[in-house]
Amino acid sequence: MASETPASTLWLTRHLPGTGGRIKVEYEDFQVTEIPLYAPCGQGEHTFFEIEKRGLPTMRAVEEIARALRVRPFQIGFAGLKDAHAVARQVLSVEHVLPERVLALELPGIRVLWAKRHTNKLKQGHLAGNRFVIRIRDVPPDALERARPILETLQRRGVPNYFGEQRFGRRRDTHLLGRAILRGDAEAFLQEFLGRPQPDELPAVLEARRLYDAGQLQAALRAWPPQFHEERRALEVLLRSPAAEAPVRALYSVSKRLRRFFVSAYQSYLFNRVMAERLETLDVLFAGDVAYKHDSGGAFLVEDPTLEQPRADRFEISPSGPLYGYRMLMAEGRQGELERRVLAEEGLTLEDFKRAEGLRLKGGRRPLRFPIMDVDVWYDAGLVLAFTLPPGCYATNVLAEVMKTSPEETGAEQEETGQELSEEEEGEI
Repeated sequence: MASETPASTLWLTRHLPGTGGRIKVEYEDFQVTEIPLYAPCGQGEHTFFEIEKRGLPTMRAVEEIARALRVRPFQIGFAGLKDAHAVARQVLSVEHVLPERVLALELPGIRVLWAKRHTNKLKQGHLAGNRFVIRIRDVPPDALERARPILETLQRRGVPNYFGEQRFGRRRDTHLLGRAILRGDAEAFLQEFLGRPQPDELPAVLEARRLYDAGQLQAALRAWPPQFHEERRALEVLLRSPAAEAPVRALYSVSKRLRRFFVSAYQSYLFNRVMAERLETLDVLFAGDVAYKHDSGGAFLVEDPTLEQPRADRFEISPSGPLYGYRMLMAEGRQGELERRVLAEEGLTLEDFKRAEGLRLKGGRRPLRFPIMDVDVWYDAGLVLAFTLPPGCYATNVLAEVMKTSPEETGAEQEETGQELSEEEEGEI
């Protein structure tokens, strides 16, 4: 069995020493600004407005703004989620509310910068990228000299497009839950979902999981805090169902949305496994590769790598890895062998993704790298990095290369830099 570690600690620039250090000591140490895909036209029933938020996750800001404007949160549109422990600027939209009302908002941690009418709601993914300015504190005196060659390498070759550890939940086990769903192993799912306590969990959750592991299901149900709706519902179904059917019924009592999230995490884990084996050649095309088009999200099989490599050198296209699914375009040649081997080692086939009840796991391709643009670096009370990334790409991947540390060691929290897209939205092939 392959390693259960969901996110790799391998670095493309591992031959270059990192800076170490800490991030997010102050909110101002992590600044992110959305780059809009288009500007509001000045007329229409929707109001676009840019906010600057400090110390708030996007969804909390949306809830506060909705309450102040007396609308429902779902009426607020946004292009992407932004980090909570940061100063973040992003554009939102609301229908049937005058720009003047939006500009008059005064909310803790939220400042409205401008407001203008537009014809449609802002939807997830409607952004061109994100601009980051990040300060790394407590770095060695030669941090600037260390960072420059790392950033130059990333600009030339691209940033490894691993799914970060935040993709796998606080317990780092969401991929294990997804694997159990695809294998149809309800008992393994429930063991991970309801049992196996971890020391950094809430005391009440620790107790509930311990009781489940001890077979005391009624006591476990009483112990789960009320806000853990999914876990409580699964236990209730487990307790009231006939023994032979109880595990499967309990598994499918978990909402489809959450089950899909778990399987998506497993797809991410499998991508990371493939990514780790292609790290050294993430910018090199081979015959049989599925090349990803950065401008359109399309993909095609590479027949003549000598013909296509110049396009990869210009960052027009990149080798891609699998988001496994029953309609995914599988690579051929050496990359195809790798993708089939990883799946076989997990005891799965592409057809297993079709049998996952109601989840529509069609699959897709994901580039092995992403570009880092408009890079600058200087020293000001720490090492300051400034760079632009495409939407949906994680700044923590850049920081991992520069610092040579994991998110836990740097003090990074779950990072929400752009868009969390379904596999279809990420470029289904």
